[in-house]
Amino acid sequence: MPQITVERSPGLDHVDWAEFALDLHTVVVETAAARPEACKTRVLRTEDEVVGGEREHHAIVNVTIALLPGRTEETKALLTERVVELLRKHARSTTGDTLHLSAEVRELDASYQKAVV
Repeated sequence: MPQITVERSPGLDHVDWAEFALDLHTVVVETAAARPEACKTRVLRTEDEVVGGEREHHAIVNVTIALLPGRTEETKALLTERVVELLRKHARSTTGDTLHLSAEVRELDASYQKAVV
């Protein structure tokens, strides 16, 4: 916890996603009272994307943060706001594509289990 997934367009291969993840961990720790060593981020490169009726000229980044229950709605809203701000700093189009940046915070289900081996 937190389990973080970043889904991003292939047109954003030039972005340093590891640097973004490190900065994101800081935001999550400061905003949602998580422990730095508990933050785990996976960045997934998507292949096929369509926005409206277009296959080209768009790039998408969506960040999903799964946290244990207990954060207020205000905290979750502030966290998504800060994540989108961070995306604006890191994700830049080099081709003039329109960027679609989004973030969501969800709660982990009670069935969530983890192990470090």
